[in-house]
Amino acid sequence: MAAQEYQAPESVSRIQQRAFLVGGIALLVSLLGATRTPDRFYQSYLMSFLLILGLTVGSLGLLMLQHLTSGHWGIIIRRSLESATRTLPLLVVAFLPIAFFGMQYLYSGHDNEKGWLNAPLTGEGALSDFQKGYHTTHGFFGYYTRAAIYFALWLVLMFTFNILSKRQDEKPDDRALRLRFKMLAGPGIILYVFAMSFAAIDWAMSLSPHWASTIYGFLFVAGQLISSMAFMIAVVVLLSRSEPFASVLQKRHLHDLGKLLLAFVMLWAYFDFSQLLIIWSGNQPEEISFYRTRLYGGWGVVAVIVLVFHFFVPFFLLLSQDVKRNAKVLPKIAMWLIFMRLVDLFWMTRPEFTSRALPTWLDIVLPIGLGGLWLGFFAFNLKQCPLLPLGDPKLAEAIEHHEH
Repeated sequence: MAAQEYQAPESVSRIQQRAFLVGGIALLVSLLGATRTPDRFYQSYLMSFLLILGLTVGSLGLLMLQHLTSGHWGIIIRRSLESATRTLPLLVVAFLPIAFFGMQYLYSGHDNEKGWLNAPLTGEGALSDFQKGYHTTHGFFGYYTRAAIYFALWLVLMFTFNILSKRQDEKPDDRALRLRFKMLAGPGIILYVFAMSFAAIDWAMSLSPHWASTIYGFLFVAGQLISSMAFMIAVVVLLSRSEPFASVLQKRHLHDLGKLLLAFVMLWAYFDFSQLLIIWSGNQPEEISFYRTRLYGGWGVVAVIVLVFHFFVPFFLLLSQDVKRNAKVLPKIAMWLIFMRLVDLFWMTRPEFTSRALPTWLDIVLPIGLGGLWLGFFAFNLKQCPLLPLGDPKLAEAIEHHEH
């Protein structure tokens, strides 16, 4: 197979241009909110950042999972996954406004509750001795140092698997290289999960420093797998509208990707329900604060929306084999799940700042802005390499046409 035969179609360039244009305009408009209401700006910015972070590092997790299992499902989306992981430098830049300008608006507290940035040393609202040592901006393992470690780990994993993949195209018969993929993928997944779990604690759970959950990080990992797999489904279906992918993608590929998407939805629901069940059964005042603000009033309505449209509706739709093999219906479900990931992040982070369960205009503009730039960067990366891993020894078997 010639690499020139599997270059991205012209439609990818058009998506890149439009995404950069729309994203750039949206970010410029959002600067108006940054000057007038910086607190609301950074609340929306954090939510939007966590969404595109999930698309990036979730793709990294899926990429390593594919190398570990050697599944045919991953060969079809492998180059798209690699392109998504190479947007990580953009995420490093996108994190800087939070680290250097937004922390005072995110972690200083609200209403009558003090955040960890200005929590009293003693008395009511004081942090525990461990929290005082952990929730600090400076120190050997302070907020900034930990953030640098998270991004460093993800960047090392991203560069490692992208470089090895390029080398595999050059040396397709290198058996030692195939073994290296597997040997690195297992520890890489563990590092990804650990880093993301602690990042979720630092960037989201610490919005309410007096509440803690041991499964909180896994909620983010499962959600990221949903959003990244959903995005990959949308990408391959879009690419299949023109050559060369039109003759590659088959219904069995969509079926496999749809089954994995269903599995990730179920995994996310399991983690979410497990957290609720454990906290409800414990019934401790310091543990129920998370749900006390999220299951009543307007936020209770949002919780029902997340339950119904993030789990029940996709779950029952994806149970159907015909739906999973339908190139028109499956990507629509996938895009809907990405939107619901944003709603879930809104529900997880915003009640820490306000009792009003209504989005602001920044909650619309900032996801479009950051998401547009991310999509443009992804499209740019996708054009830099063939759409299929031409050096993978299982490629011919993966794209072989079957009758069913």
